[in-house]
Amino acid sequence: MRKTVLFVGMSLDGYIARSNGAVDFLSVPKSGGPRNERGEYSMAPFFASVDTAIMGRKTLDAGLKMGGGSLPRTSMVRFVFSRLQPPGERDGLVFVNQTPAALIRQLRKQRAKNIWLMGGGELARDFLKADLVDELHLGIVPVLLGEGIPLFPSGFPQRDFTLVENKTYSRGLIALRYERRRPKPKRKP
Repeated sequence: MRKTVLFVGMSLDGYIARSNGAVDFLSVPKSGGPRNERGEYSMAPFFASVDTAIMGRKTLDAGLKMGGGSLPRTSMVRFVFSRLQPPGERDGLVFVNQTPAALIRQLRKQRAKNIWLMGGGELARDFLKADLVDELHLGIVPVLLGEGIPLFPSGFPQRDFTLVENKTYSRGLIALRYERRRPKPKRKP
């Protein structure tokens, strides 16, 4: 079964962006920057495991702003949850306004790689509320923002995860990978 994987970078205090939506604290300087250079860290193995991405409209807007009005070309199918845009495929994106559960049911019927839940926080909350997140991949950057857009806004029930991998990289980045621990179904006598 295809897994839904929430993969995001965040600050030590749990923010995925500044209050204005900026994610500059996540970027890797090209030449020996003092604070966030993470050396050997690579997302290539993760990208090889997914072929579908899901994001919210605000995350799309932030990506477009960072990319100067366009997103990188990719063979990955990209879904965007939006209440403002009508459903349908445009500009290499598939806009949807169905429930997360309906979309995931549809995607899991297809034989393919895992599904990347990019975010943001409100969409992550909706997926957690519907218990659709199978794995968490968190890149924690050694910076405290003090305020911003939280990865996990309140409003979903407790969800238990098991740590399956942790790695520390140069300059203090920590990469954590968790798997969802679901209660085993009770057997009927």
